Amino acid sequence: MAFAQILFIWSLYAFVVVILLAVASVFVHIYQTPPDRYPSVTFTCVIAITSLLGTVLLLPVDVALVSSTTSPNLGRRKDWATQDEIDKITYSLTVVYYLLFSLDALLCLLGIPFAYFWCEEYDECATETSQQMVGWRLWGALKYTMSFVAILTILFLAGLFVPVSRNKEGTDPDYFKKLLAANRGERALTFAIAVLMAIGICLYALYTSSGLALFPISLIKAAPSISNTRLQASAAVQLERNRERQRQLEGRCEGNCDLLSSKDRRELDTLAREERTLLQRQRLGDDAQGEGWNWLTKAWFNIEAVFRPFKFPGGILLLLVTFIAWVSMLLTAIDKAKNSICKNLCGYILGRVNIFNPVNWALVQCANVFPVDYALFTLIVLLFFCSSVVGIAAVGIRFVRVRVFQIRQWHTPPQALLLATEMLMLTILALSYSISMLLAPQYATFGLQTFCDRAPEPPLDQPDCSNNKNSIKPCSGPTDNPAAQQVCTPSIASTFLNRITHNYPFLGAVFFWAQFLFLGERQLDEDDEEAEEEGLLPRNGRRFYSTWQ
Repeated sequence: MAFAQILFIWSLYAFVVVILLAVASVFVHIYQTPPDRYPSVTFTCVIAITSLLGTVLLLPVDVALVSSTTSPNLGRRKDWATQDEIDKITYSLTVVYYLLFSLDALLCLLGIPFAYFWCEEYDECATETSQQMVGWRLWGALKYTMSFVAILTILFLAGLFVPVSRNKEGTDPDYFKKLLAANRGERALTFAIAVLMAIGICLYALYTSSGLALFPISLIKAAPSISNTRLQASAAVQLERNRERQRQLEGRCEGNCDLLSSKDRRELDTLAREERTLLQRQRLGDDAQGEGWNWLTKAWFNIEAVFRPFKFPGGILLLLVTFIAWVSMLLTAIDKAKNSICKNLCGYILGRVNIFNPVNWALVQCANVFPVDYALFTLIVLLFFCSSVVGIAAVGIRFVRVRVFQIRQWHTPPQALLLATEMLMLTILALSYSISMLLAPQYATFGLQTFCDRAPEPPLDQPDCSNNKNSIKPCSGPTDNPAAQQVCTPSIASTFLNRITHNYPFLGAVFFWAQFLFLGERQLDEDDEEAEEEGLLPRNGRRFYSTWQ
């Protein structure tokens, strides 16, 4: 029975990975510029996003496997769950986690940079032969990628030799000893992931927070777009009126715009910007007819059309879910700040949940009927992922305050798509901490596990709570209760994250306090020229692309 349950859990994870592969493929496809679809860029972006999402969505598998070793109604381990069997389960999970984290680090620091420089080295005007061109591009990409190899090497060497924090007074020494019991290779990988996570937490606080607010609002405010035929007809009519008005104004001054009044000059400038917007909308109408699009793009347009009537109620529902998630994270953050075992000395590790958390409670209750909790957890992760995409698209890729690239559907160049994927990878790494340590801490650490808080009675080697349900308590840690230590097995994900925050408390403090920045972040104001152009038509009463049908 145990083998069949474990096989089912892992098979479900494989199915989820296939879904993630499809989600990543659709994301990359709809944001790429059709003429610039390079296989190397597409492959790198899809694999990178799938790998990171697969790492985060391994958590429900982790929780389900460790929870399957106990009987929640009895507060004791099942008969088959010997320590050897539990060690096999935790070892297999540890191997999968370290393989995924290693792949994530390699893709983040080597795979995406190499693909980026490979695109940068492409020269359409080159006169060399195809073989020579590939050689030059390969050499150029490797040359620039070596700097990232140096960064990766430095991170791993630093992880080998940077001293880690030791046990703190007033804490469970056995629990923290387990966190320290990592070999040098694990310490190096842990440090490298911790540094990447620290970078990602900054992007997470900026982009995901903005996207989390914008995503449901954009669905609520979205108007059904008009049909392609009407889109093109309306564009042609408005464009002709626009150009006729420009000709009238230019005729007044006979080509010398300085002779116009200030009011007419402002109107002429407005008409010129409106003309550019109308031309862009006309091109979108031509594109939407399907010229040059493949079957996947046409299918995406058809799916959008089918679900368009559900945008408003879906936006309301997402707004409610987002608010509940925001409140849950805030409550846990307050709980950590107030009741953490050793505060900033161990990265605000929370022994047990003291404040009710609605999302945490819902996941724990759903865990009674696996895989309901897996489905709910997957939807939450995809909500945060889509919010990150929306945030990056809204804010853009910036250096200080200067926008370097803009992320737009069907109009994102390969270099911008690779940079966006890099930012998403770092953001998802930070998301793994937020979901596990703030959004659902009890679920992510022990799941359904309970223990019997009574002394064992001979001839039983475990306490019996079958006649006293009040003695059954949810597992929490760290604890010095022998009954809990005998039964409770923390998830590998929570152990890995607690190892980071305990071994490197400064980074743990950064992770924790950045959550308050995330919870209080506001959307950046956008006043660039393109936003102005997009708003010209609505301000003049000529709703075009977003007209209610």
